[in-house]
Amino acid sequence: MKKIELEIVALSHSITQTHSYAVVLGEVNGLRRLPIVIGGFEAQAIAVALERMQPSRPLTHDLMKNFMLAFNVDLHEIVINDLQEGIFYSKLVCSSEADTVEIDSRTSDALALAVRFGCPIFTYDNILDSAGILMEDDDKKKKSASGAPTPITTETGGSDNLKSMSLEELNTLLNEVLEQEDYIRAIAIRDEIAARK
Repeated sequence: MKKIELEIVALSHSITQTHSYAVVLGEVNGLRRLPIVIGGFEAQAIAVALERMQPSRPLTHDLMKNFMLAFNVDLHEIVINDLQEGIFYSKLVCSSEADTVEIDSRTSDALALAVRFGCPIFTYDNILDSAGILMEDDDKKKKSASGAPTPITTETGGSDNLKSMSLEELNTLLNEVLEQEDYIRAIAIRDEIAARK
């Protein structure tokens, strides 16, 4: 089967499941999208890497990358290779000096590692046909000229409305959520601060 390359185009709260997020993968040079529901920790791990944030201590996926690099193991690509009863299955294609191996992985973990290694993400036509969404051609034009992914969208939760807060309040809140290591919320606050400058 021919592999189809995907890229992360959005990360947002899942509208179908509470306390879950959806990562949306888009077909490179195509109009199909593949939404995948993931957990909050995995969404945070992906968001931290996409936004190039530097946590004070390594997150689990950073540790995994450091471990792989320490032992000269490179991640070449990830492949979303199966879909059973609504669950996506993936594999990591890794190599060392001696061997190339495929390692079974949860898709959310595979995506978090792919972002860190900068390696390509692939799937197959049958998976896109059964779980993908075809977007209008106009959606493709909305993507930035640089080819950068659509910004991460988040909900701040709680009663605080970012737009009604002062710049000083936003900076204070940003420091608080960073101390709590709530990086997804920090991105929304940072974006609101940047929009005002």
